[in-house]
Amino acid sequence: MTIEPKAFRDAMSRFASAVHIVTTDGKAGRRGVTATAVVGVSDDPATLLVCLNAASPQNHFFGENGNLGINVLAAETGQKVAQVFAGSSGDKASDRFANGEWGVGETGAPLLADALVAFDCRIVEARRVATHHVLLAEVVGLRLGPDAPPLLYHARGYRLL
Repeated sequence: MTIEPKAFRDAMSRFASAVHIVTTDGKAGRRGVTATAVVGVSDDPATLLVCLNAASPQNHFFGENGNLGINVLAAETGQKVAQVFAGSSGDKASDRFANGEWGVGETGAPLLADALVAFDCRIVEARRVATHHVLLAEVVGLRLGPDAPPLLYHARGYRLL
């Protein structure tokens, strides 16, 4: 049995997921995207998995730079930033970082100042699986932000907890 892509996307829309801004900077260039496909893999060493659409322009920057920031968005302040980095606000990709206050992690990855948590990561494995880049990233630093409700994405819309 083959699952049709639209049926799979419809099924996946029923997952409630935290909303993240995944970032990179380095020799390939600066890039940031909104992502929900982020999961913890291990706590020793601290490792996260991120999936990014391979069809999106410049998502190859992540693997080439070898670093990424994973910024978990707060419900109260995150929706505008999420829309900008998803490309749905009309802002050009090069203007995305004009939204929010950004610092830089040890790896060089941009980290959002008001993120609930910002993970600074070094990519330890990258591979293409079907339509996506799958990145395994070791956490080399983290910064805890405010203790506030997260921004969620469910049924193709932003939701508050």
